[in-house]
Amino acid sequence: MNEQQKAHEGCFCCGAGPRVSNMFRNCWSEATKDHFHTSRVEFWKGLRSLIDEHIERMSHSPKKGSTVPVE
Repeated sequence: MNEQQKAHEGCFCCGAGPRVSNMFRNCWSEATKDHFHTSRVEFWKGLRSLIDEHIERMSHSPKKGSTVPVE
C-alpha cells in the first residue's frame, strides 16, 4: 500500500475529489476558477456562522429566580 492509498484508507470517496480536480485543473477557465474559489469562501463563511450561533446560544446564562411584585 503506497502513501496515497494510506491517506485515503476509510475515505468515502477514496480520494476521488483530488484526482478529479487534478485531471481538469489545466483546462479550467478563469471564470470556473473564480466560481470554485467563491464557493470555498462561502462554505467557510457558513461554518463560521454556525459556530458563531452556537457560541451565542452557549453564552446566554439562564435567568435565575423569578420576579414577584411587592405591595
